[in-house]
Amino acid sequence: MNRVIRGLVVAVLLFSQWPLLNAQKPGESSEMGCPMMHQQQGGKDHHHAAVDQRGDMAMGFSHDQTIHHFRLSPEGGTIEVTTNSASDIESIGAIRSHLAHIASMFGGGDFSTPMFVHDTIPPGVTTMKLLKDKIRFGYESIEAGGRVRIESSDPVAVAAIQDFLRFQIADHQTGDPLSGK
Repeated sequence: MNRVIRGLVVAVLLFSQWPLLNAQKPGESSEMGCPMMHQQQGGKDHHHAAVDQRGDMAMGFSHDQTIHHFRLSPEGGTIEVTTNSASDIESIGAIRSHLAHIASMFGGGDFSTPMFVHDTIPPGVTTMKLLKDKIRFGYESIEAGGRVRIESSDPVAVAAIQDFLRFQIADHQTGDPLSGK
């Protein structure tokens, strides 16, 4: 129990220092620190274009051919990905393979894929790693894609899951609701 409390204290301390850790580095453009100053490219700023590019590499399918949803629930939430076209069998297979792999990785405490895609440690990840034994990670196929359920009965774990999913909603710009039912 002391390890969990110590881990949570470390996570809170790191989170409280997040603005300082992400401060502008010497030689870095000030545009990156101000969302209003991002240069637009095809409706996406540099950061979101890079997230999509790294995501396509990590997931094995294109953001342009799929729809992502991150849904919150009282027990945590879900990650859902479907194709834009039900006849896109190749993307459906890639989605299902990727999400089954993600559920397994997350269950083992490995969050390297979202850390790579977002080029940062997403909120909630540190706590989810610490409490992985109190979280259920399950994959299921759905029409034209797949879903990962991330759920817990532990309130600290649920809060971490929802912080993680809210970050995904914002960084992928899905427009999904930021609160659970």
